[in-house]
Amino acid sequence: MNNTVMETRIRLARNLKKYPFPCRLSSQQKTEVANIIIDSIKNSNSPLANDLEIIWIKDLSEAERISLVEKHLASPEFVSEAEGRAIILSKDRTMSVMLNEEDHIRLQILKKSDNLDEAYDIADKLDTLLDENLEFAFDEKLGYLTQCPTNLGTGMRASVMLHLPALKAGKAIGRIAGNLQKLGLTIRGLYGEGSEPKGAMYQLSNQVTLGISEQSAIDNLKNIASQLEAQELAAQKRMIKSIEAQDKLCRSLGILKTAKLISRDEAMDLLSNVRFGVSAGVIDEVEISTIDSIIEKIQPATMMVEKREQLSPTDRDILRAEIIQSVI
Repeated sequence: MNNTVMETRIRLARNLKKYPFPCRLSSQQKTEVANIIIDSIKNSNSPLANDLEIIWIKDLSEAERISLVEKHLASPEFVSEAEGRAIILSKDRTMSVMLNEEDHIRLQILKKSDNLDEAYDIADKLDTLLDENLEFAFDEKLGYLTQCPTNLGTGMRASVMLHLPALKAGKAIGRIAGNLQKLGLTIRGLYGEGSEPKGAMYQLSNQVTLGISEQSAIDNLKNIASQLEAQELAAQKRMIKSIEAQDKLCRSLGILKTAKLISRDEAMDLLSNVRFGVSAGVIDEVEISTIDSIIEKIQPATMMVEKREQLSPTDRDILRAEIIQSVI
């Protein structure tokens, strides 16, 4: 895989055997569970413990919470409630552990690459580390027990963030989504379930967690992601033959370079076009990695956290244009 893959993620859901699922816990019990998990990591012999930041959601501003979602470190549902919830982050932000979301533990490894195997290897080692100090809810027939039955078994969701501008333009995503369901996979928007595919960015992930091994799920996901990449690149080659398509991609870069204010949605569409142009060889003055870094920096809450002040929609649009132009 190459420019089509933006990010890979492995997420593991785990619950402590001696406690009900978070939906049945009081605020005091949630705090107790969170502290047990935090202490188990702090008291482990792993050097990982020295590389972690522990943040209680109640201590964050609304913008700081939303920024975690924008950076794919937390789910929208997780930051919507504060009591008894904490998140453990590695300093490089490639690992996050949500405590008391839908399950007691939602361990997540993020990689800015297409290496699912590497992400799984790290997640598996962390899972083993936690399992040495915590007794997880596990059934010999059902596997790991989770609040939602769809996560029973491995408790693992593997996902790949794909940039599919040509397939989106060709209105192929609906057909693809229907076919993927038959294969035990799902394709969603930028921030997962229920979210919109901003900038033609989609999350492809496994749906089946019961009766299948982690490696089988990963292999299946990699195979389908490779097929989608091939379809996207073929569609790009067809589209890019049109001078009108080339003009649209180059004009997008021109707007980004000169706009005085720009909304998030417009910026995402234009950056998607430029990313397409770079991938197709039409644009050579900016790199894919630069575009991906801009996408993270221009999200509304993330900009306000960085600026350390509340910004009006117009102020955000002005700042967004300035950030883009300072980079490209």
